[in-house]
Amino acid sequence: MQETVILECTEARKEGKPVSRYLTKRNKKTVTERIEKKKYNPFLKRHTVHKEIK
Repeated sequence: MQETVILECTEARKEGKPVSRYLTKRNKKTVTERIEKKKYNPFLKRHTVHKEIK
């Protein structure tokens, strides 16, 4: 039951930069809440929090 989800940067829009997005998978049965991970944003040149979008 793997589901592909999109993670989007939460800090880029506040600073007026393009958002970075990553694709990842999650198990729908065991992980019911939205995923939140620290990933690299090449536009901001640092690691930022990326949240799942639908």
